[in-house]
Amino acid sequence: MAKKTSPVRKAMTKSEVFSEIAEGTELAKKDVAAVFSELEAIMNRHVRKGAVGQFTLPGLLKVKTVKKPARKAQKGVPNPFRPGELMDVAAKPATTKVKILPLKKLKDMAL
Repeated sequence: MAKKTSPVRKAMTKSEVFSEIAEGTELAKKDVAAVFSELEAIMNRHVRKGAVGQFTLPGLLKVKTVKKPARKAQKGVPNPFRPGELMDVAAKPATTKVKILPLKKLKDMAL
């Protein structure tokens, strides 16, 4: 279980995060970097094209992909910002977005 500490006032760099984890776990900084590298590889295998499309970091967050379908071009659509005026909407290709959702433990940390 994590011990109570003071809040961080300035965002840490990647190197500072690795150092802090290395101190807390008594691992070498190189080992911590290797763990993060492997975690990145596992996440890549889960969210890339043709994969399951979601990855859960237990208790903290869920990374998932959301497929947005292509949209056809439209002409003569009412302009929502200028009532009474018509506008043309350009076509958009299909895209895949990445969403990161916080899980309960992460939400509770913010309280």
